[in-house]
Amino acid sequence: MQKRSFTAVSKPRARAVVYPGWRAAAIAVLLTAGVYVPISASAAVPAACTALQAKYPDLKGKTLVNAINPHTPGYEAIDPKDPNKYVGFDIDLGEQIGECLGFKLTYKAVTFAALLTTLQSGQADIVISDIYATEERAKAGDFITYSKVFDGVLVAKGNPKKITGINTTLCGTAAAENTGYVEVPLIQALAADCKKEGKAEPTIQLYDNNANCIQAILAGRADTYINDVNTVDNAVKAYPDKLEKAVAVTIPYQVGIAVPKDKPKFREAVHAAMMEIYKSGDQLALLKKWNLDPNNLMEPGLLMVK
Repeated sequence: MQKRSFTAVSKPRARAVVYPGWRAAAIAVLLTAGVYVPISASAAVPAACTALQAKYPDLKGKTLVNAINPHTPGYEAIDPKDPNKYVGFDIDLGEQIGECLGFKLTYKAVTFAALLTTLQSGQADIVISDIYATEERAKAGDFITYSKVFDGVLVAKGNPKKITGINTTLCGTAAAENTGYVEVPLIQALAADCKKEGKAEPTIQLYDNNANCIQAILAGRADTYINDVNTVDNAVKAYPDKLEKAVAVTIPYQVGIAVPKDKPKFREAVHAAMMEIYKSGDQLALLKKWNLDPNNLMEPGLLMVK
């Protein structure tokens, strides 16, 4: 994907009329009864979300900014049909949260490393961008966790370096990673074990987005790229004759939504909305819609540090 530069917050994304589970069910009932239902019909909003809008009235009618790094197909990417729009699981998830709480979202595209600093500086209100929640990152923002993490190890077709995971098979190899990714220190931590085995430590090439990491392997500059397994699987689908997934590994993190640490009521509201989306089955439906592994599904939680 060609890297694009966005200098301003984009307009809200125009969506096709695809209703979340709760809306589809309510509309089906009314249509069966011969009732015309406009898209914005409040009858389609579940009682739980109506109650949340009453509990958090300051959010209703607002337009908030979501900081994203739109280079992860399946999660958030530039719409191939319109470069001013974004598509993906996280885009749909954010809009369902907004629908439940009564607010709309616009988007600010930044590098992955700038996601949390953009939130901290007040240039964004929320970050929904396939970001792993860690205790270190939770110093910059509170996290509502919502997905398990499984990493895939992307390699060139045939796996010429015989890489089998985040282990000493990475010794002497070059890994392409995004600046700020949690995989970077995991790979760096192998240096001591490589030395014990009399091997060179792995080197790391840092890039600004997933697309550039994948291109590094295609160009022969890097031997591997380790990231979310769905991202790796999508890369293999895009280049089946040139890339393959060596293995999938479990790492001890969860994907989360970051919100400002000084806005506890907003954190509380987003967590409550996520619980409704999870319980309704809509979160699972979105995973299936975007061809993401249903095993990623988990009940929303919280990660906060002082």
